[in-house]
Amino acid sequence: MKNPKTNVLSFDADRRSFIKTASLGAMAMSFPLPFLPENLKNVPMGVVVHSYGARWQSKENSQKYPAFTDAIDMMEHCKQIGAGGVQVLVSGWADDFAKKVRDRREKLDLYLEGSIGLPKTPEDVAKFESEVLAAKEAGATVLRTACLGGRRYVNFKTPEEYKTFKKNALKSMELAEPIVRKHKMKLAIENHKDWTAKELEAIINNLGSEWVGVTLDFGNNVSFLEDPMEVIKTLAPYAFSTHVKDMGVKDYEDGILLSEVPLGEGIVDVKAGVDLCKKFNPDITFSLEMITRDPLEIPYLTDGYWATFEDASAQETAKVLRLVKEKAFAGDLPHVTGLSPEEKLAYEEQNVVSCLNYSRSSLGLV
Repeated sequence: MKNPKTNVLSFDADRRSFIKTASLGAMAMSFPLPFLPENLKNVPMGVVVHSYGARWQSKENSQKYPAFTDAIDMMEHCKQIGAGGVQVLVSGWADDFAKKVRDRREKLDLYLEGSIGLPKTPEDVAKFESEVLAAKEAGATVLRTACLGGRRYVNFKTPEEYKTFKKNALKSMELAEPIVRKHKMKLAIENHKDWTAKELEAIINNLGSEWVGVTLDFGNNVSFLEDPMEVIKTLAPYAFSTHVKDMGVKDYEDGILLSEVPLGEGIVDVKAGVDLCKKFNPDITFSLEMITRDPLEIPYLTDGYWATFEDASAQETAKVLRLVKEKAFAGDLPHVTGLSPEEKLAYEEQNVVSCLNYSRSSLGLV
């Protein structure tokens, strides 16, 4: 799609002509799992480590909001606030730490999902395998990963740059797949402001592995001007895990401002998303990613934003922009600039607890 300022919009029929294949989603329902709490279908919402960006390994000396130094600290706190599990980084675990995590997790009766980096070269495979084994030892059921640490519209200025990234990302998945298949661990690729929903769907189908699916983030692709419900419909058949979030949006001079907001306050139909994920995978877990930060700028009115989007649909984009206009966030979007460290920690905790309360009262995750 070209810069909307020029009012020249390109339609791509191929974008709407993908044939959905739900076979991988069906297979996901029958995977052997190393650990599942009893009555998993009714397990409360868990928490993604990124929901505690300020508190995770914080250097602040806070008495009320002490730092989480490791996964066990986070599990202890999440149990106290009524969460059902955690999704946490597994990199750098000492040899005996996984056993400590497993023992404490079992006592707390929480689910565990690991967050892991993909191997970039064949030399990285051994380290990747050691992290897979540590996560499995701790009782993780899913390994979430992301192919891009940044944002597509920021990191890449030309189509060639993005094509190089994609080539390398696919190679990383190909290096990782035999390892997770060998150890019977599910690897879930997040839509992490790198892939459109259709692109990730095609990648998973082309890879064709029962052990590689999706961590379905409910809100990330709003940054690509994709309708969040259409993203969920596209990726739910392949979802092994989730990042549940709601998004607030407002206009600014170069596009839109985008923020995670407490569940039920934004433009995402969270209840419909949860129900659809359950339909395709009744044993899926729902993990909150409520990131407390300043709004992100989505500069879709600039030429550079569109540099790597070759198949953007004008109709789909217009639909989202209409949604933005009709459901613009009332008041100011959440922000942390100007807050003291203690205030940031308090605000973060308030947002997490608010979302967990919503998950119990409105999503039936109890």
